[in-house]
Amino acid sequence: MKITKTDIEGLLVIEPFVYNDDRGYFFESYNLKAYKDLGIDVDFVQDNQSCSKKNVLRGLHFQKPPFAQAKLVSVIKGSVMDVVVDIRKESPTYGKYFSIVLSSSNKKLLYIPEGFAHGFLTLEDDTIFSYFVSKIGYIFPLFSIFNCIKSLCTLPKLNGEEIVVSLGQDHEMTCKTILSALYHECYT
Repeated sequence: MKITKTDIEGLLVIEPFVYNDDRGYFFESYNLKAYKDLGIDVDFVQDNQSCSKKNVLRGLHFQKPPFAQAKLVSVIKGSVMDVVVDIRKESPTYGKYFSIVLSSSNKKLLYIPEGFAHGFLTLEDDTIFSYFVSKIGYIFPLFSIFNCIKSLCTLPKLNGEEIVVSLGQDHEMTCKTILSALYHECYT
């Protein structure tokens, strides 16, 4: 597999070797030993999938320690614009973001270490998104940065189509509460 480092420490784009023949294709999306040999020494303990229609925005989400998760994300069907933001207080790239199109066509994976907010926008109907995580569950406190921003400003339309956003678990939190928690988490 080919590993490409990004400008953000620890964030890696992974391109597996794909074996094509007249039947279709085969590739290993995850191999514990191969990943450890590449310096990704994380035990993934849960595999999640979501299926979304076009223009669904999920995220940006993050979990505070000790519930922070490393993730290995990819697309099984369709495509997404995947975005991560470095929210590690001591990082030289704190506040910087990285985005990449992940698709069933390009078969790229993104390794996201702990300390990042993560989200994606689906670019096609019936997009199936896969993510391995290093900690079990969807544990509160989980904060959704984008959903707060959405309610503070008008979301642009994407090619004339509305973007669909779920309020998820944070539906009872006010924007002020979320921003206050994010400020506290990032600046104190």
